[in-house]
Amino acid sequence: MAGLFKKDNFVEGVFLLKRKNMVFIIPAIFLVLMITVFYFNNTQKVYGNNKESIVKVIKSIDGYESKSIDILIIKDLNDVRVVGFLSNGSPAYIQFIKNSEGNYEWEYIEEKQNEKFSSFIPKTSNTENLQFMFVTNDESKVAKMQVSVNGKIVEQEFIPNKASVTWTDLPQSDESEYSFRNYKYYDEDGNLIKK
Repeated sequence: MAGLFKKDNFVEGVFLLKRKNMVFIIPAIFLVLMITVFYFNNTQKVYGNNKESIVKVIKSIDGYESKSIDILIIKDLNDVRVVGFLSNGSPAYIQFIKNSEGNYEWEYIEEKQNEKFSSFIPKTSNTENLQFMFVTNDESKVAKMQVSVNGKIVEQEFIPNKASVTWTDLPQSDESEYSFRNYKYYDEDGNLIKK
């Protein structure tokens, strides 16, 4: 009976020792996991700081993972970076904002699928000088475009059959809104393509 009693004490002592160690092991494992997650989240973040990283950012966005991306222009407007690109040949743009560490974090993306010629008005911090951004692919036949903006005619020429980004200032307006009417597109011979 005495031997059995000693064995039980031994087993009970091992069990208590394991419980005491578990009190330290579980928080240690939790701490290691937290540090690992924090480290990988911070080191895995991709910014739009250069052409290569911009492509990585675009391809990390849902719906763009397997698309071909062709960067046409990178334009910095104060703390805003606007990038015109083709997504599987369709006109698109992505907008980044510079964070406090000087890295560009994406905030907006837009694509006009199955189009050859598209216009965008990127939102920048300079609301007094809004600009049209035209993105064309190499199938666009548009050589000139006209549009009435708040009653003023805006006209812009393009090089047909060339992937490009063209910027055009919108006319100054006393109104807080812009209206766009009577779009007209012309080919290189001056023929009206569409209204």
